[in-house]
Amino acid sequence: MNDTPGMMTPLHALHEAAGAVFTDFAGWRMPLRYPDGILHEHLHTRARAGLFDISHMGQIALRGEQRAQALETLTPADVLGLPVGRQRYALLTNAQGGIIDDIMIANTGDELVLVVNASRTTVVLAHLSNKLAGMCTVAPLDDLALLAVQGPEAVDAVASLAERLVTLPFQSVRKIDGGDVHFRVSRSGYTGEDGFEIALPAAAACGFARKLIARPGVEWIGLGARDSLRLEAGLCLYGQDIDENTTVLDAGLGWTWPAVRRPGGERAGGFPGAGVLEREHIEGPAMRRVGLRPDGRAPLRAGTELFDAGDAPIGRISSGAFSPSLGRPVAMGYLRADHAGGTSAIHGMLRGRPVPVARTALPFVPHRYHHA
Repeated sequence: MNDTPGMMTPLHALHEAAGAVFTDFAGWRMPLRYPDGILHEHLHTRARAGLFDISHMGQIALRGEQRAQALETLTPADVLGLPVGRQRYALLTNAQGGIIDDIMIANTGDELVLVVNASRTTVVLAHLSNKLAGMCTVAPLDDLALLAVQGPEAVDAVASLAERLVTLPFQSVRKIDGGDVHFRVSRSGYTGEDGFEIALPAAAACGFARKLIARPGVEWIGLGARDSLRLEAGLCLYGQDIDENTTVLDAGLGWTWPAVRRPGGERAGGFPGAGVLEREHIEGPAMRRVGLRPDGRAPLRAGTELFDAGDAPIGRISSGAFSPSLGRPVAMGYLRADHAGGTSAIHGMLRGRPVPVARTALPFVPHRYHHA
Protein backbone atom coordinates (compact mmCIF):
# COMPACT_ATOMS: atom_id res chain seq x y z
CA MET A 1 0.00 0.00 0.00
CA ASN A 2 2.31 2.67 -1.36
CA ASP A 3 1.49 6.29 -0.54
CA THR A 4 3.80 7.86 -3.11
CA PRO A 5 2.19 11.02 -4.62
CA GLY A 6 0.67 10.51 -8.02
CA MET A 7 -0.53 6.93 -7.60
CA MET A 8 -3.18 6.01 -10.16
CA THR A 9 -6.04 3.56 -9.81
CA PRO A 10 -6.48 0.71 -12.33
CA LEU A 11 -9.25 2.77 -13.98
CA HIS A 12 -7.14 5.87 -14.67
CA ALA A 13 -7.20 5.47 -18.46
CA LEU A 14 -11.00 5.29 -18.44
CA HIS A 15 -11.20 8.54 -16.46
CA GLU A 16 -8.87 10.25 -18.95
CA ALA A 17 -10.99 9.02 -21.85
CA ALA A 18 -14.10 10.36 -20.11
CA GLY A 19 -12.55 13.83 -19.87
CA ALA A 20 -11.96 13.88 -16.13
CA VAL A 21 -10.33 16.81 -14.37
CA PHE A 22 -7.94 15.31 -11.84
CA THR A 23 -6.86 16.29 -8.35
CA ASP A 24 -4.37 14.93 -5.85
CA PHE A 25 -6.08 13.19 -2.95
CA ALA A 26 -4.10 11.38 -0.26
CA GLY A 27 -1.28 10.83 -2.75
CA TRP A 28 -3.58 9.52 -5.48
CA ARG A 29 -4.38 11.15 -8.82
CA MET A 30 -8.18 11.04 -8.68
CA PRO A 31 -10.99 12.36 -10.91
CA LEU A 32 -12.46 15.49 -9.33
CA ARG A 33 -15.14 16.01 -11.95
CA TYR A 34 -16.12 15.21 -15.53
CA PRO A 35 -17.18 17.57 -18.37
CA ASP A 36 -20.79 18.04 -17.18
CA GLY A 37 -19.58 19.33 -13.81
CA ILE A 38 -20.07 18.63 -10.10
CA LEU A 39 -23.63 19.99 -9.88
CA HIS A 40 -24.80 17.68 -12.68
CA GLU A 41 -22.97 14.68 -11.22
CA HIS A 42 -24.47 15.26 -7.77
CA LEU A 43 -28.04 15.58 -9.02
CA HIS A 44 -27.62 12.66 -11.43
CA THR A 45 -26.60 10.39 -8.54
CA ARG A 46 -29.66 11.46 -6.55
CA ALA A 47 -31.94 10.86 -9.58
CA ARG A 48 -30.40 7.86 -11.36
CA ALA A 49 -27.05 6.10 -10.80
CA GLY A 50 -23.49 7.30 -10.35
CA LEU A 51 -20.34 5.20 -10.79
CA PHE A 52 -17.47 6.09 -8.46
CA ASP A 53 -13.90 4.81 -8.61
CA ILE A 54 -12.92 4.36 -4.95
CA SER A 55 -9.95 2.08 -5.62
CA HIS A 56 -7.73 4.50 -3.70
CA MET A 57 -9.27 3.26 -0.45
CA GLY A 58 -7.39 0.58 1.46
CA GLN A 59 -8.65 -3.00 1.70
CA ILE A 60 -7.21 -5.24 4.41
CA ALA A 61 -8.07 -8.84 5.34
CA LEU A 62 -7.84 -10.25 8.86
CA ARG A 63 -7.49 -14.03 8.93
CA GLY A 64 -7.28 -16.64 11.65
CA GLU A 65 -9.66 -18.16 14.17
CA GLN A 66 -9.26 -15.31 16.66
CA ARG A 67 -9.63 -12.47 14.14
CA ALA A 68 -12.87 -11.07 15.61
CA GLN A 69 -11.59 -11.20 19.20
CA ALA A 70 -8.35 -9.57 18.03
CA LEU A 71 -10.08 -6.69 16.29
CA GLU A 72 -12.24 -5.99 19.34
CA THR A 73 -9.05 -5.01 21.18
CA LEU A 74 -8.80 -1.99 18.83
CA THR A 75 -12.41 -0.86 18.38
CA PRO A 76 -15.54 -0.28 20.49
CA ALA A 77 -17.57 -2.13 17.83
CA ASP A 78 -19.26 -5.49 18.31
CA VAL A 79 -17.14 -7.57 15.95
CA LEU A 80 -17.84 -10.98 17.50
CA GLY A 81 -21.56 -10.39 16.99
CA LEU A 82 -21.21 -9.49 13.31
CA PRO A 83 -22.95 -12.27 11.36
CA VAL A 84 -21.46 -13.87 8.26
CA GLY A 85 -22.66 -11.94 5.23
CA ARG A 86 -22.98 -8.63 7.07
CA GLN A 87 -20.80 -5.57 7.50
CA ARG A 88 -20.82 -2.56 9.80
CA TYR A 89 -19.33 0.87 10.19
CA ALA A 90 -16.78 1.03 13.02
CA LEU A 91 -14.08 3.22 14.54
CA LEU A 92 -10.49 2.44 15.45
CA THR A 93 -9.68 4.38 18.63
CA ASN A 94 -6.59 5.64 20.38
CA ALA A 95 -5.85 5.87 24.11
CA GLN A 96 -7.58 9.26 24.34
CA GLY A 97 -10.79 7.97 22.78
CA GLY A 98 -9.87 9.72 19.54
CA ILE A 99 -10.51 8.24 16.11
CA ILE A 100 -7.57 6.70 14.23
CA ASP A 101 -9.88 5.92 11.31
CA ASP A 102 -13.48 5.15 10.48
CA ILE A 103 -13.74 1.84 8.64
CA MET A 104 -16.12 -0.74 7.27
CA ILE A 105 -15.82 -4.31 8.61
CA ALA A 106 -17.26 -7.11 6.45
CA ASN A 107 -17.60 -10.69 7.70
CA THR A 108 -17.27 -12.88 4.60
CA GLY A 109 -17.10 -16.11 6.61
CA ASP A 110 -13.46 -17.00 6.06
CA GLU A 111 -12.04 -13.55 6.87
CA LEU A 112 -12.87 -10.05 8.02
CA VAL A 113 -12.34 -7.47 5.30
CA LEU A 114 -11.71 -3.88 6.33
CA VAL A 115 -12.14 -0.91 4.00
CA VAL A 116 -10.16 2.06 5.30
CA ASN A 117 -9.66 5.66 4.21
CA ALA A 118 -7.00 6.34 1.58
CA SER A 119 -5.36 8.97 3.77
CA ARG A 120 -5.08 6.48 6.64
CA THR A 121 -4.24 3.23 4.89
CA THR A 122 -0.54 3.23 5.78
CA VAL A 123 -1.28 4.26 9.39
CA VAL A 124 -4.02 1.66 9.85
CA LEU A 125 -2.02 -1.17 8.28
CA ALA A 126 0.93 -0.44 10.58
CA HIS A 127 -1.41 -0.14 13.58
CA LEU A 128 -3.11 -3.46 12.88
CA SER A 129 0.14 -5.27 12.10
CA ASN A 130 1.74 -4.02 15.30
CA LYS A 131 -1.18 -4.48 17.70
CA LEU A 132 -2.55 -7.76 16.33
CA ALA A 133 0.76 -9.57 15.81
CA GLY A 134 0.42 -13.15 17.05
CA MET A 135 -3.38 -12.89 17.24
CA CYS A 136 -4.33 -12.99 13.57
CA THR A 137 -2.89 -12.43 10.10
CA VAL A 138 -3.11 -8.92 8.64
CA ALA A 139 -3.02 -8.98 4.83
CA PRO A 140 -3.26 -5.91 2.55
CA LEU A 141 -5.40 -6.60 -0.51
CA ASP A 142 -3.35 -4.54 -2.94
CA ASP A 143 -4.52 -6.46 -5.99
CA LEU A 144 -8.16 -5.33 -5.71
CA ALA A 145 -10.01 -2.39 -7.23
CA LEU A 146 -13.14 -0.93 -5.63
CA LEU A 147 -16.14 0.62 -7.38
CA ALA A 148 -19.31 2.16 -5.97
CA VAL A 149 -22.62 2.39 -7.81
CA GLN A 150 -24.97 4.78 -6.02
CA GLY A 151 -28.47 6.09 -6.65
CA PRO A 152 -32.06 4.89 -7.10
CA GLU A 153 -31.16 3.01 -10.30
CA ALA A 154 -28.02 1.39 -8.87
CA VAL A 155 -29.84 -1.88 -8.34
CA ASP A 156 -30.71 -2.03 -12.05
CA ALA A 157 -27.07 -1.42 -12.94
CA VAL A 158 -25.76 -4.37 -10.93
CA ALA A 159 -28.68 -6.76 -11.43
CA SER A 160 -26.89 -8.55 -14.28
CA LEU A 161 -24.00 -9.41 -11.94
CA ALA A 162 -26.19 -11.62 -9.77
CA GLU A 163 -29.98 -11.75 -9.49
CA ARG A 164 -29.85 -12.13 -5.70
CA LEU A 165 -28.26 -8.68 -5.33
CA VAL A 166 -31.65 -7.13 -6.08
CA THR A 167 -33.08 -8.20 -2.71
CA LEU A 168 -29.85 -7.89 -0.71
CA PRO A 169 -30.52 -5.68 2.36
CA PHE A 170 -28.45 -2.66 3.34
CA GLN A 171 -25.07 -3.54 4.90
CA SER A 172 -25.13 -7.10 3.57
CA VAL A 173 -22.11 -8.50 1.76
CA ARG A 174 -21.76 -11.41 -0.66
CA LYS A 175 -19.01 -13.11 -2.62
CA ILE A 176 -20.07 -13.60 -6.23
CA ASP A 177 -18.47 -16.09 -8.61
CA GLY A 178 -18.51 -14.42 -11.99
CA GLY A 179 -16.72 -17.25 -13.75
CA ASP A 180 -13.32 -15.80 -14.58
CA VAL A 181 -13.76 -12.99 -12.01
CA HIS A 182 -14.67 -13.18 -8.34
CA PHE A 183 -16.40 -10.19 -6.74
CA ARG A 184 -17.12 -9.05 -3.19
CA VAL A 185 -20.30 -6.98 -3.25
CA SER A 186 -21.86 -5.06 -0.38
CA ARG A 187 -25.08 -3.09 -0.43
CA SER A 188 -23.62 0.08 0.98
CA GLY A 189 -22.02 3.38 0.09
CA TYR A 190 -21.28 6.87 1.36
CA THR A 191 -23.86 9.04 -0.38
CA GLY A 192 -27.04 8.31 1.58
CA GLU A 193 -28.48 6.63 -1.51
CA ASP A 194 -29.17 2.99 -2.15
CA GLY A 195 -26.18 1.41 -3.80
CA PHE A 196 -23.40 -1.15 -3.93
CA GLU A 197 -19.66 -1.29 -3.43
CA ILE A 198 -17.89 -3.85 -5.60
CA ALA A 199 -14.40 -5.20 -4.98
CA LEU A 200 -12.76 -7.15 -7.80
CA PRO A 201 -9.30 -7.94 -9.16
CA ALA A 202 -7.56 -4.82 -10.46
CA ALA A 203 -6.83 -6.55 -13.78
CA ALA A 204 -10.56 -7.00 -14.42
CA ALA A 205 -11.67 -3.56 -13.25
CA CYS A 206 -11.59 -1.69 -16.56
CA GLY A 207 -13.63 -4.30 -18.42
CA PHE A 208 -16.21 -4.44 -15.65
CA ALA A 209 -16.42 -0.64 -15.35
CA ARG A 210 -17.03 -0.35 -19.11
CA LYS A 211 -20.01 -2.69 -18.77
CA LEU A 212 -21.40 -0.68 -15.86
CA ILE A 213 -20.98 2.70 -17.55
CA ALA A 214 -22.77 1.32 -20.62
CA ARG A 215 -25.86 0.56 -18.53
CA PRO A 216 -28.79 3.00 -18.94
CA GLY A 217 -28.66 5.86 -16.45
CA VAL A 218 -25.11 5.23 -15.19
CA GLU A 219 -22.56 8.07 -15.33
CA TRP A 220 -19.08 8.64 -13.92
CA ILE A 221 -18.99 10.71 -10.72
CA GLY A 222 -15.88 12.39 -9.29
CA LEU A 223 -14.64 13.31 -5.83
CA GLY A 224 -16.31 16.73 -5.90
CA ALA A 225 -19.83 15.32 -6.03
CA ARG A 226 -18.88 12.47 -3.70
CA ASP A 227 -18.04 15.10 -1.09
CA SER A 228 -21.25 17.10 -1.50
CA LEU A 229 -23.33 13.92 -1.48
CA ARG A 230 -21.79 12.62 1.77
CA LEU A 231 -22.21 16.05 3.41
CA GLU A 232 -25.91 16.14 2.53
CA ALA A 233 -26.15 12.66 4.05
CA GLY A 234 -24.53 13.90 7.28
CA LEU A 235 -21.57 11.53 6.92
CA CYS A 236 -18.12 12.34 8.30
CA LEU A 237 -14.98 12.90 6.25
CA TYR A 238 -11.84 11.75 8.03
CA GLY A 239 -9.38 14.60 8.52
CA GLN A 240 -12.15 17.22 8.52
CA ASP A 241 -15.07 16.04 10.65
CA ILE A 242 -13.18 13.43 12.66
CA ASP A 243 -9.55 12.76 13.54
CA GLU A 244 -7.34 11.48 16.35
CA ASN A 245 -8.30 14.47 18.52
CA THR A 246 -12.04 13.90 18.08
CA THR A 247 -13.62 11.42 20.49
CA VAL A 248 -16.30 8.98 19.46
CA LEU A 249 -18.91 10.87 21.51
CA ASP A 250 -17.75 14.32 20.37
CA ALA A 251 -18.48 13.15 16.84
CA GLY A 252 -21.98 11.91 17.67
CA LEU A 253 -20.93 8.38 16.75
CA GLY A 254 -21.80 6.76 20.08
CA TRP A 255 -24.05 4.31 18.21
CA THR A 256 -20.87 2.55 17.02
CA TRP A 257 -20.22 1.66 20.71
CA PRO A 258 -23.04 -0.82 21.45
CA ALA A 259 -24.31 -1.99 24.83
CA VAL A 260 -22.33 -5.24 24.71
CA ARG A 261 -19.09 -3.21 24.77
CA ARG A 262 -20.23 -0.63 27.34
CA PRO A 263 -19.98 -0.88 31.16
CA GLY A 264 -22.17 -3.75 32.29
CA GLY A 265 -22.05 -5.37 28.85
CA GLU A 266 -20.83 -8.89 28.20
CA ARG A 267 -17.57 -7.65 26.60
CA ALA A 268 -17.26 -4.20 28.11
CA GLY A 269 -14.12 -2.18 27.45
CA GLY A 270 -10.86 -3.75 26.37
CA PHE A 271 -10.24 -1.25 23.56
CA PRO A 272 -8.07 1.91 23.51
CA GLY A 273 -9.75 4.89 25.15
CA ALA A 274 -12.51 2.85 26.81
CA GLY A 275 -12.06 4.71 30.11
CA VAL A 276 -12.25 8.09 28.39
CA LEU A 277 -15.48 7.17 26.63
CA GLU A 278 -16.96 5.79 29.85
CA ARG A 279 -16.28 9.12 31.60
CA GLU A 280 -17.67 11.11 28.66
CA HIS A 281 -20.78 8.92 28.63
CA ILE A 282 -21.46 9.94 32.24
CA GLU A 283 -20.30 13.56 32.14
CA GLY A 284 -21.00 14.34 28.49
CA PRO A 285 -18.44 15.30 25.83
CA ALA A 286 -16.98 18.80 25.76
CA MET A 287 -17.94 19.33 22.10
CA ARG A 288 -20.71 17.96 19.92
CA ARG A 289 -20.98 17.56 16.16
CA VAL A 290 -24.12 19.24 14.85
CA GLY A 291 -25.84 20.07 11.58
CA LEU A 292 -25.72 23.75 10.63
CA ARG A 293 -27.61 25.92 8.16
CA PRO A 294 -25.93 29.24 7.33
CA ASP A 295 -28.12 32.10 6.11
CA GLY A 296 -27.86 33.31 2.54
CA ARG A 297 -26.42 31.60 -0.52
CA ALA A 298 -22.70 31.54 0.24
CA PRO A 299 -21.37 28.47 2.08
CA LEU A 300 -19.25 28.70 5.22
CA ARG A 301 -16.29 26.40 4.60
CA ALA A 302 -14.33 24.05 6.83
CA GLY A 303 -12.32 25.92 9.46
CA THR A 304 -14.77 28.81 9.83
CA GLU A 305 -14.96 29.74 13.52
CA LEU A 306 -18.38 30.01 15.18
CA PHE A 307 -19.34 32.60 17.80
CA ASP A 308 -22.18 33.25 20.25
CA ALA A 309 -24.20 36.48 20.42
CA GLY A 310 -21.45 38.07 22.51
CA ASP A 311 -18.78 37.19 19.90
CA ALA A 312 -17.19 34.55 22.14
CA PRO A 313 -15.80 31.59 20.14
CA ILE A 314 -17.87 28.45 20.72
CA GLY A 315 -16.93 26.11 17.87
CA ARG A 316 -16.01 25.68 14.23
CA ILE A 317 -17.31 24.34 10.95
CA SER A 318 -15.69 21.06 9.90
CA SER A 319 -17.44 20.63 6.50
CA GLY A 320 -19.40 23.23 4.58
CA ALA A 321 -20.65 23.48 1.00
CA PHE A 322 -23.56 24.48 -1.19
CA SER A 323 -26.18 21.72 -1.26
CA PRO A 324 -27.29 21.02 -4.85
CA SER A 325 -30.30 19.04 -3.60
CA LEU A 326 -31.56 21.80 -1.30
CA GLY A 327 -30.34 24.84 -3.22
CA ARG A 328 -28.72 26.39 -0.15
CA PRO A 329 -25.55 26.13 1.94
CA VAL A 330 -25.24 23.43 4.59
CA ALA A 331 -22.51 22.55 7.06
CA MET A 332 -21.47 20.27 9.88
CA GLY A 333 -19.35 21.41 12.76
CA TYR A 334 -18.54 21.27 16.43
CA LEU A 335 -20.10 23.43 19.13
CA ARG A 336 -19.35 23.53 22.82
CA ALA A 337 -21.76 21.13 24.50
CA ASP A 338 -23.57 23.98 26.30
CA HIS A 339 -24.31 25.59 22.90
CA ALA A 340 -25.02 22.47 20.83
CA GLY A 341 -28.74 22.45 21.64
CA GLY A 342 -31.32 25.21 21.86
CA THR A 343 -31.89 28.21 19.63
CA SER A 344 -29.48 30.83 20.97
CA ALA A 345 -27.97 33.01 18.25
CA ILE A 346 -24.69 31.87 16.71
CA HIS A 347 -22.79 33.14 13.70
CA GLY A 348 -19.74 32.65 11.54
CA MET A 349 -17.69 35.23 9.67
CA LEU A 350 -17.60 35.44 5.88
CA ARG A 351 -15.25 38.04 4.39
CA GLY A 352 -15.49 40.09 7.59
CA ARG A 353 -19.28 39.91 7.74
CA PRO A 354 -21.24 37.97 10.40
CA VAL A 355 -23.50 35.26 8.93
CA PRO A 356 -26.26 33.86 11.19
CA VAL A 357 -26.15 30.07 11.51
CA ALA A 358 -29.04 27.85 12.62
CA ARG A 359 -28.67 24.40 14.15
CA THR A 360 -30.47 21.67 12.26
CA ALA A 361 -30.94 17.91 12.36
CA LEU A 362 -28.77 15.52 10.36
CA PRO A 363 -28.94 14.27 7.68
CA PHE A 364 -29.85 17.22 5.48
CA VAL A 365 -31.23 14.84 2.82
CA PRO A 366 -32.98 11.66 4.06
CA HIS A 367 -31.14 8.39 3.54
CA ARG A 368 -32.66 5.99 1.03
CA TYR A 369 -30.98 2.72 1.99
CA HIS A 370 -32.66 -0.55 1.04
CA HIS A 371 -33.79 -2.37 4.18
CA ALA A 372 -35.41 -5.80 3.89
